[in-house]
Amino acid sequence: MMTMHSLWPRDRDSVKDAKLDRESAARIWRFASPYRGMILGFLLTVVAQALLGLLPPLLFGRIIGDVIPDKNEGLLGWYAFLIVAAAIASGAVALFERYWSSRIGEGVIYDLRTQLFDHVQRLPLAFFTRTQTGTLTNRLNSDVIGAQRALTATLGTVVSNVIVLVTTVIAMVAIEWRLTLLALVITPLFVAPYRRIGQMLQNLTRNSMDYNAQMNSTMTERFNVSGALLVKLFGRQDDETRVFSERAASVRDIGIRSALLTRGFMIMLTLLGAIGTALVYGLGGYFAIQEDISTGDLVALALLVGRVYQPLTGLTNARIDVLTALVSFDRVFEVLDAPSPLVDRPDAKVLPRPEGRITFDDVTFRYPDSTETIIPSLETQSSTVSDEDSPPVIRNLSVTIEPGQLVALVGPSGAGKTTITNLVPRLYDVTRGSLRIDDYDVRDVTQDSLRQSIGVVVQDPHLFHESIRDNLLYAQPDASEDDLIRVCKAAQIWETISKLPGGLDTMVGERGYRMSGGEKQRLSIARMLLKDPAIVILDEATSALDSENESLVQQALAKALEGRTALVIAHRLSTITDADLILVLDEGLLVEQGTHDALMLNDGLYSELYNTLVRSDLEPA
Repeated sequence: MMTMHSLWPRDRDSVKDAKLDRESAARIWRFASPYRGMILGFLLTVVAQALLGLLPPLLFGRIIGDVIPDKNEGLLGWYAFLIVAAAIASGAVALFERYWSSRIGEGVIYDLRTQLFDHVQRLPLAFFTRTQTGTLTNRLNSDVIGAQRALTATLGTVVSNVIVLVTTVIAMVAIEWRLTLLALVITPLFVAPYRRIGQMLQNLTRNSMDYNAQMNSTMTERFNVSGALLVKLFGRQDDETRVFSERAASVRDIGIRSALLTRGFMIMLTLLGAIGTALVYGLGGYFAIQEDISTGDLVALALLVGRVYQPLTGLTNARIDVLTALVSFDRVFEVLDAPSPLVDRPDAKVLPRPEGRITFDDVTFRYPDSTETIIPSLETQSSTVSDEDSPPVIRNLSVTIEPGQLVALVGPSGAGKTTITNLVPRLYDVTRGSLRIDDYDVRDVTQDSLRQSIGVVVQDPHLFHESIRDNLLYAQPDASEDDLIRVCKAAQIWETISKLPGGLDTMVGERGYRMSGGEKQRLSIARMLLKDPAIVILDEATSALDSENESLVQQALAKALEGRTALVIAHRLSTITDADLILVLDEGLLVEQGTHDALMLNDGLYSELYNTLVRSDLEPA
């Protein structure tokens, strides 16, 4: 049988047909094993409650059969007291059962969510470029809750119903074996429909989860500031509502079908139970008339027979619940099984603060194929999975950047500039060759220590929907107030912050939309300065700014780059003419390198780019 682990890489059909095998059952148990003591307490309360439920029918039978005919008032009061005591005790046990159930369930939710969150954030960057955010967050919420339900509600139901069924049948056999046999004759009819009904409900549940995930993705993308602005600017509100309405309608229709299927199944089971009860009453009444059994025994059997069919119905539903809950476990395990190629080696060392030398030694890089970087069910239905190797983006790059140098990466769009800057902090691993910081191959050091030594400022920096202070402290959580003011002044942003009513505690809005482009850039520079890296990467850091903001950001960058190795990507070539070294790339190849003046004399690609992109801007100035 195919195991959960062997399902990666998965296509939709393999996920759809996954079964719960022994390995997966053991894996589920590993999540529950920290709660063994609680599970034992939970099961004991379930057993106790099932046994307490036997007392009222037996005592009622004794009252009808013995106490009333004998007019024994003392025994009547004693039996009545026991019935009330059993009800009170059952209620108290139910509270303990709920306590253990909630402790186990919430604990499992916590463990699953934290493990999923930790695993997902360690997946390669390529995973996030292909995965819908809303679908992923739905996986961490709805599916985790569905998996938790299987370990608590379903487990309790199964154990309780088994105990109730076994103890009730034993009690009924002790009273009258012939009526018990009659009651059990129709039990196969309870079990027969569950396989077909269970499969149908399982498929409906899976489809409902998929449609809900699509709705969450739509809301996540359309309700952030960028998505909302795009919808408004293109006037597509009606179209968005129509698409969302179609997906919501699918969820609605599945919910209706599921509700009708479940209710019809319950009606069928209830009808079978009523038939069985009627048979017991009919034949039991005949035995009572013939004086084969007492009236009290008939009453007790009539009450107990309901305790036979009720757990049978519950066990049948439990099977269905398990099948649908396994869909959630399957989807959770699918994410946990996603491979992460970027892991620290067992003998990885902590990178000491580097001098800043960067060495590319015959580096070739191609992006991993889609089967290595995606989870099929987290993509849209139209997505395709390809295992074909992509062409190299960087080819045979060999160059050494000395500590403290300002190095510019220049070339046409698609030349591989951003890819090179992604390789330095090891967002991807080189395909061939090696990349070293000082004398350390980046694959031989821990990722945390490597990235702590590198600061990045991009064209559109991301700010969390938190205060300015919290966004800055993300770089160094234990920084003091003086440290924050110092880096803000160095980044030319303190004057702006000091004028805000909330100062450092001002909320920046989602993705920093309450701040201007230049303010966001300078905040990101301040955050980078607080990190105090030895190597700085600037990816189009000023290309989208007006001249006033660009001037302020350039001043901030001049301070930020002091004493640090810098890799700079800039389409405005006039901004990097003073670079210590310019690397000119074309289709992944290093075609030229040198200073601005030397490259202009070569009359090569750099000279062509400079004359085309810069001179037209400089002449009007």
